[in-house]
Amino acid sequence: MQAPVIKPLLATYTALFIVFLYGPFLVLTILSFQTGPNGGPQFPIIEWSTYWYREIFGLTPPSRIAPLPIREALIRSLSLATMTMVVSTVLGVMSAQAFRSRFKGSGVVFYLIALGMMVPGVLVGLGLALVANALGVERTWWGTAFVLHVVYTFPFAFLVMLAIFNRFDPSVEEASWSLGVPPVTTFRKVTFPLIFPGVLSAMLFAFTLSYDEFSRTLFSSGRDLTLPLAIYGTFSIEIHPNIFAFGVLTTLFSFALLAVYAILMTLSVRRARRVAIQEES
Repeated sequence: MQAPVIKPLLATYTALFIVFLYGPFLVLTILSFQTGPNGGPQFPIIEWSTYWYREIFGLTPPSRIAPLPIREALIRSLSLATMTMVVSTVLGVMSAQAFRSRFKGSGVVFYLIALGMMVPGVLVGLGLALVANALGVERTWWGTAFVLHVVYTFPFAFLVMLAIFNRFDPSVEEASWSLGVPPVTTFRKVTFPLIFPGVLSAMLFAFTLSYDEFSRTLFSSGRDLTLPLAIYGTFSIEIHPNIFAFGVLTTLFSFALLAVYAILMTLSVRRARRVAIQEES
């Protein structure tokens, strides 16, 4: 196939991918600006209003439509995602550091770690629920669900850091050791600043995967609902525009995370360039 034919096909494919990716968000945004309190999902919009956004924050009078049960669920999801992010990133950095040198059984250990991201979440969640019931362990979002989230997100953090360390120049550390700098100080002053972009990527992966996780949380969180479970419970009963408004706010929150990630990544790259220039001079 010639290049003049391939380029239009790739352009069409990219355009369709973007429409498929952001089309639902555009529809949610439009539907979220319906009038309230009795407006349902309807298109085209008869009257535009920010009623449902104000309803989410409790700024509207009580109506027949109950407010979304998201306040406590949102706090749980953010807390769980933060805990998972910290533990998974630390484990990912430590495991990838260990894999920098070959050891006996490293291949088996690698596939055992990767297995956590391959096994279906429904099976893992159901299995943990059965084990917890058999042992008399109470299922909680901060206990059993937290363990499953770490098992799920840790392999992603590990693979990200493994790729970073595979491109890492060990001569930088060796130069520090030859000057008598202890290994801990070398890691803190030399290694960590160089791998910091990878650490940011691992943190972003772990946080977003935990924040959105549904199937594993469904079986392991017990009575306390996280945000995905709370939204699903509301959505399965009746659909109201407040769900659309909250979906828009959640998506904007994800974009904000990406913006913070991009800013930190840019600052990290600039710092690395300055260090490289100083070393050359």
